[in-house]
Amino acid sequence: MAEFKFFTYEKRDHLAIVTLNRPEVLNAMHPPANFEGEAIWNDFVADKNLWVAILTGAGDRAFSAGNDLKYTAEHGWGAFPKGGFCGLTSRYDIDKPIIGAVNGFAMGGGFELALCCDILIAAEHARLGLPEPRVGLAAGAGGVHRLPRQIPLKIAMGMMLTAKPIPAIEAHRWGVVNEVVPAGELMKTAERWASEIMECSPLAVRATKSMAMEGLGRPVAEAHGAKYDIMDRLMKSKDAVEGPRAFAEKRKPNWTGE
Repeated sequence: MAEFKFFTYEKRDHLAIVTLNRPEVLNAMHPPANFEGEAIWNDFVADKNLWVAILTGAGDRAFSAGNDLKYTAEHGWGAFPKGGFCGLTSRYDIDKPIIGAVNGFAMGGGFELALCCDILIAAEHARLGLPEPRVGLAAGAGGVHRLPRQIPLKIAMGMMLTAKPIPAIEAHRWGVVNEVVPAGELMKTAERWASEIMECSPLAVRATKSMAMEGLGRPVAEAHGAKYDIMDRLMKSKDAVEGPRAFAEKRKPNWTGE
């Protein structure tokens, strides 16, 4: 595994822990970091032994403050990888679950990263928002589209048009965040969620996420009636045999993801 300058990337059995590692700038990201992020997500997708990822930030002040505006002011915007901000915000092909562990500020691109996650755990002191209009920008890394699809429209518009962040407990109330915990329990909680996911068949989990995401925006009858290749693969898999067999034999299943 390559060494990364702006991230840490740990593989622990079937779990990947991806950490934005620029705490000196509140984990704000710049083009070199974005391209490193893309390499990491490419590896996560390709590694058959990895079933779930946790995404977090170094330190206890910030998940990510978004784009590194000081770097942008000095060097210009630069290029973005195909996968978008941190190599993730423009990717729609990752069917493995991603859990966000929001350990402080998640602002601008940082909140857009959080919105890409399937499950969000936030520390009590975390704040989340899209403040781009206050610096003459807009949340173009998917934030203006994802947020109104994840919370009520008027609440999303209020957040985006005032550019004001909200505390973690309010984000939980509106359903952006799954659980709010003390900062010292954040990673333990995220890992508990990951462990519970990994008790399930990894292929069944991938099929569930893939079908749910592909079906969004379609009428239920159309989404239900659509053909999903991953569902066909699941029903022909070893996991689909192992699950009922383990249930009948009253034992834990031995998942292979095949």
